[in-house]
Amino acid sequence: MVEASRKRVASLLSCSPEEVVFTSGGSEANNFALKGAFFARGDRPAHIITTQIEHPSILVPCEFLERQGARVTYLPVDDTGLVNPDDVRRVITRNTILISVMHANNETGTIQPIEECAGIAREHGVPFHTDVAQSVGKIPTRIDQLGVDLLSIAGHKLYAPKGMGALYVRAGTRLESLVHGAGHEGGRRAGTESVILTAALGTHAHWRAICVRWRPCADYATSSAHRSGHILATVSCSMATPSGAYQTRSTSPSSSA
Repeated sequence: MVEASRKRVASLLSCSPEEVVFTSGGSEANNFALKGAFFARGDRPAHIITTQIEHPSILVPCEFLERQGARVTYLPVDDTGLVNPDDVRRVITRNTILISVMHANNETGTIQPIEECAGIAREHGVPFHTDVAQSVGKIPTRIDQLGVDLLSIAGHKLYAPKGMGALYVRAGTRLESLVHGAGHEGGRRAGTESVILTAALGTHAHWRAICVRWRPCADYATSSAHRSGHILATVSCSMATPSGAYQTRSTSPSSSA
């Protein structure tokens, strides 16, 4: 189910499924892009370029990275809310490790010239990130059109339940994991939420809701599984199908699961 969803997200973005990393939301995706690029740089000096009108999940991580030694340039916008691509070109340095410009502003709706800005970044060999939380599913956000290396999605903006998102990571783009020691999403992300919930992302046209409920079995307190430290539970999963009818499936994992 998760891998089918990954393929649908990839189809929406026109990228490879292997380049889609599920996250707990748009904020985690943005944090992953920024912090992942910063901590993957090694000992190299770090310069990041963004704009003054980004979402807080970009601006606050940038402030955090400044405390870690990064230098951040916050580009202004004109009176229509647009960033000037020439300003992007002007402030790039040999130490620039990432450029992040949102696609559509979350307050004004202004659509930024991402293709042009990403082209400038590509000329200088600098990875480019964009947050398409406000635009994906509404206007085209195809990777081959935008030309970006990293792209963030917030699931609840396109009918997925809250608590899920995705980050497109172009093959070959280096990112350090946020949390080490777990295998979620190939070890490329953080989070402890149930991964089955990500199935709703990318299938919004057909799935209206997906709900997972863990219910302890009646004999849990006295079961040998409880005494031996195993967890015994029942998973109940309700889904809205394309026809609109809800289906419910339940399964009880074995005590050794």
